[in-house]
Amino acid sequence: MSVLRDLWEATSFQLERRQRNPECVAQEESGLKNRKIPQWNLTYTPEATNKSILNDEIKYKVAIIRQEGSNGDREMISAFLSAGFEAWDVSVSDILSGNVSLSTFRGIVFVGGFSYADVLDSGKGWAGVIKFNEEVFQQFQTFRQRTDTFSLGVCNGCQLMALLGWVPSNEGLIEDKQPRLLHNQSDKFESRFSSVKITDSPAIMFKGMEGSSLGIWVAHGEGRFHFPAKDIHQMVLSENLAPLRYVNDTNEVTQEYPFNPNGSPDGIAALCSKDGRHLAMMPHPERLFTAWQWPWLPNEWKDFEVGPWLQMFQNARKFCEDQ
Repeated sequence: MSVLRDLWEATSFQLERRQRNPECVAQEESGLKNRKIPQWNLTYTPEATNKSILNDEIKYKVAIIRQEGSNGDREMISAFLSAGFEAWDVSVSDILSGNVSLSTFRGIVFVGGFSYADVLDSGKGWAGVIKFNEEVFQQFQTFRQRTDTFSLGVCNGCQLMALLGWVPSNEGLIEDKQPRLLHNQSDKFESRFSSVKITDSPAIMFKGMEGSSLGIWVAHGEGRFHFPAKDIHQMVLSENLAPLRYVNDTNEVTQEYPFNPNGSPDGIAALCSKDGRHLAMMPHPERLFTAWQWPWLPNEWKDFEVGPWLQMFQNARKFCEDQ
C-alpha cells in the first residue's frame, strides 16, 4: 500500500516543492512510510455538563469578542454555552462605542479568523485598535489584572494576545522581548488535523487534563512561536508556561513536519500566564467540543457523549465557581 501511495502522491509532492519549503515537503513525503495510528490517550473521561447547570437562570458571563474578519465565533459561543456559561457575542465596535463594558464579564475570548484580512500581519490591526485607544486599552488592562477573570485566545486571538503581552508574563507587555507568531516554516497556510499533548502547567482551562494526548484542528499561516529573547524562552520552559505541545503518532514532542505544522520550537502550541488565568493557543478546541466534529476517533472513544475538548470550557466555569 505504501508503494502505491507514493506513486499516487508523487505528482502532488513535485508541485508542492515549487510552492513551499522543500525541506518540509521532503519530511512529509519520506515520513508517510512510517505513519501509525495516533496513540492518543486521555487522563479523564469527557462528560456532558450537568443539566441543572445548563438550566440555571443565573450564569457566569463570557464575552466572545470578534473583529472585522474574525470567524469561529459561533463555534466558540456554542462551546461556552455547552459548558454552562452565558455567552455574549461582542464586537470590538461594541466596546469602542461604550455599548458593552468588560467589567460585567468573568471571561473574554478572542476568536480566530483573519482580522483586517491580516493586511498588517496577523493580529496587528486588531491589536492596534485596542492599544491605541486609551480608554479601551485601560478597560482590557483592568480586566486582565482582576483575579477573578480568565481569557482565551485561539489562532488569530492567540496572535493578538501575544501582541498585547497577555502571555506569558503576568506583568504585561515585554516590548522587544515579547514572544510573537511568525510565518509557518513550511511557507504555506496549514489546515490539518494534528496531535497535541497537554503538559503540566498553571493553565486553569487544562486542569485535570494533564498528560492527555489527542487530536485538534489547526488552520493558520503564522503559527510559529518566536522568542526574541532567550531568557523568556527559558522562563517559559522552566515555569511550564507552554501547556500544549505538538506530538507525533507515538505522543513524542516533535519538530518534525507535518506533526509540528509550523516549526514552533519545542513543539509549543500554546502559552499561558504565570497565574494560569490567560491562555493563548493556535489550535482550535472550539471545533471539537462535540464527538461528531472529529474526522476520526479511536474505537474506544466512539461512545463518548461529548468531545474531549469540552472539558477545558467546563474548567473555565469551575474556575469561576471557585472564586
